[in-house]
Amino acid sequence: MSVEAREAREAREAREARVAVYRRQWSEPIDGPAWLRVLRAESMARFEAHGFPTQKNEDWHFTNPAPILEGAFGAMKPALGTLTAVDIAAFKLSESDWPTLVFVNGRYAPHLSRVDTLPSGVRVMNLASALHEEPTLLEHYLGRIASFEGQAFAFSSLNTALMKDGAFLHVARDTNVETPIQLVYVSDAGAEGGVSYPRNLFVVERNALVSVVEQYVTTDDARYFTDSVTEAVIGDGATLRHYRVQREGRRAFHVGHVETTQGRDSHYVSFSFAAGGLLSRTNVYTRLAGEGCGATLNGLYMIDGDQLCDHQTRIEHVAPNCYSREMYKGVLDGSSHGVFNGKVYVHPEAQKTDGKQTNNTLLLSDRARIDTKPQLEIFADDVKCTHGATVGQIDDRMAFYMKSRGVGAETARQLLTYAFAADVLETIELDELRESLEKGALERFTS
Repeated sequence: MSVEAREAREAREAREARVAVYRRQWSEPIDGPAWLRVLRAESMARFEAHGFPTQKNEDWHFTNPAPILEGAFGAMKPALGTLTAVDIAAFKLSESDWPTLVFVNGRYAPHLSRVDTLPSGVRVMNLASALHEEPTLLEHYLGRIASFEGQAFAFSSLNTALMKDGAFLHVARDTNVETPIQLVYVSDAGAEGGVSYPRNLFVVERNALVSVVEQYVTTDDARYFTDSVTEAVIGDGATLRHYRVQREGRRAFHVGHVETTQGRDSHYVSFSFAAGGLLSRTNVYTRLAGEGCGATLNGLYMIDGDQLCDHQTRIEHVAPNCYSREMYKGVLDGSSHGVFNGKVYVHPEAQKTDGKQTNNTLLLSDRARIDTKPQLEIFADDVKCTHGATVGQIDDRMAFYMKSRGVGAETARQLLTYAFAADVLETIELDELRESLEKGALERFTS
């Protein structure tokens, strides 16, 4: 047997072994309607047909998923049962009566959650309960928004095939939800060696408004994998403010996919914050399908050591007279590696599109690196679109100015770094979240 043939056989056997790990999880019985079993089966078939992505795939060119694949993560064990409301309070953004769903190791924890303060017209529950209480609504939307065709979306396919729980939010038309809703996904020591598949579905009806904070955190330095998918449907004239915070452990792996579809005159406001995980990737996709709608996608990633953080965004302009604004910033130290790949796609019918995209990265170390790829694909002739990226280090002139005023060199470096990060944090409209992340950023850069 030739060397090439042997290597091909070994690669095929390794792939089959990895797929078998997840097929065993899929074969476990799950309670749910018939259509859910069909959806899971179709998704598993897609996953088996395409397999995991490699760096030969354009969307994964700068990020090697091999460390996740080699982990062969099994089903995550239940929580150890030691977490209390006091432990969870450290992750909540407010001590007030914010509705909160808490999940530990991928499983709903009702004793740590609170949903008794919901206003009229709002329903929040875990997905497993919603499958029984709202099967028709879920059948209409679940698995219909997120992309999971092809090798690039293998992790979304895997989530769809193996999802068991997550959060379901439904906001009735003309409902203004003044109090933000928190979703807290916690992993404890029992998560070691396991994988969880959080699945969220938000349905925001016509002229409604709601803010959701989706957090991924840990209480232990366990090695585990989170494969999450969030789908959102935003009706005509509605607004969804969606804040996603990933602060998992330094040995954890995280792949998250967010995808929304927008109706006429709707607005999607997204903020993605990533500071945890050994390897993390977050996709944020939105489809501006109704005339006059808008999307605002901002984000901040702060990493060091050997961390890799990848952000992929796609804003798809389908209808005319829509706008999009996007600003992502990164702060990289140590030997960390950042990736930003942002695409704005304008369909031929999307005349009068107004889009702006920016990615700025600050490198604090000569060993840190960033791969940035802002893209525009425009097939309409009456548009106004711009994009750009910058990569740099601390401005020596500003550092010299501060030192000349008696500020120490290290303090000047820390304050200038914080100012760079705070610029994008100021775009967060939710005061409690903005203050929490600003405090975390300041502590990170001044400790």
